[in-house]
Amino acid sequence: MKITSIPRKTFFTCSLTAITLLLASWGFKGHRAVASIAQKHLTSNTAYVVAAYLRGERMADVSTWADENRNPKTAPWHFLNLPLGLTHEQFVKAVTESDNNVYSAILKTEAQLKDKSLSTDEKNEALKYLIHLVGDAHQPMHISRKEDKGGNTIQVRFDGKGTNLHSLWDSKLIDHEGKSEADIAKDYDTATPADIKKWQADSPMEWIWESYQISSELYANIKSGQTIDEAYYNKYIPTIRKRIDQAGIRLAGELNKLFNNEPVPQISSTAQTIQSGPTTAQTVAVITTIKAEEAKNNIGKTVTVNGKTYSSKDIGSMILVNMGAAYPNQLLTIAIKGEAKASADSLEGKTITVTGQLINYKGKPEIIVTDPNQLKIQ
Repeated sequence: MKITSIPRKTFFTCSLTAITLLLASWGFKGHRAVASIAQKHLTSNTAYVVAAYLRGERMADVSTWADENRNPKTAPWHFLNLPLGLTHEQFVKAVTESDNNVYSAILKTEAQLKDKSLSTDEKNEALKYLIHLVGDAHQPMHISRKEDKGGNTIQVRFDGKGTNLHSLWDSKLIDHEGKSEADIAKDYDTATPADIKKWQADSPMEWIWESYQISSELYANIKSGQTIDEAYYNKYIPTIRKRIDQAGIRLAGELNKLFNNEPVPQISSTAQTIQSGPTTAQTVAVITTIKAEEAKNNIGKTVTVNGKTYSSKDIGSMILVNMGAAYPNQLLTIAIKGEAKASADSLEGKTITVTGQLINYKGKPEIIVTDPNQLKIQ
């Protein structure tokens, strides 16, 4: 079959009625798992930039914001409608001729995050959309047919209850596992270094092509009214695990490309406004003092931490100082860079006070220090 011309409106428009039928892709657990996996694979600088733009909110916490936002203008961003049977060449042609869908939205939000003229508020919104949309692109039923609204009108039964094909893949198969949100994020994150290298080398076009291939298979093996049995679950739950893992790994890859070499924006994670005069106001950071053992529960916040350092290591670009215990059992890592490195040699074994924004770097809380004033030796 050869396609010579594909009108945009044929495949890529959708009424608001159809949009409202689309459920939150991957559901709550799935989207948060994608974000949590991505968080663990960010470079240290990227994690700090992301935390700054999100103003103290964790990636997992904002991962469903785009669904909750309910903006009619961006509702089509969550999916892409295509007919079945396209070759890869036809698929690429159709997608590149389209607009206002998950593929074009990913490109748009990434361009916004690169745009130095945009405000931090605009960067905040673009980042929240990107975190969500990369997950959407990996949910197979979000790259699917217009006529059944991405499987929403294909009714099935699962676990003794009525549902539809779209909802089955959003959340029902995941819920059937019975795993907690934390266990999903941990157990799905199984990518090898080779997997990570390969997956992060793929373009967003390939992400959605993979989803298209899977949804094509799902359509071929489903009938309206069908009862989904344990065999179906056992066959496809590995696919769901892989797609969520791929989404997290690829989201991290995109964010690392965007932010690894970007200066950390000076944005307070928590702030309050105080009046300094009749018509002017200034914003000051609200900084909480915590113990080192509390660091893991305050990711994204700007804090002051008091504690004893137990080990340190100079890795060239920065000096890593471990608080609370020696590596690898540290409660907090302090990554000291730039001008602040001059004071780092004398920190081991000392009780210090450090102020900065907490990030999660490979499962451990970390504060990046670039200003000597962020550190004090007691």
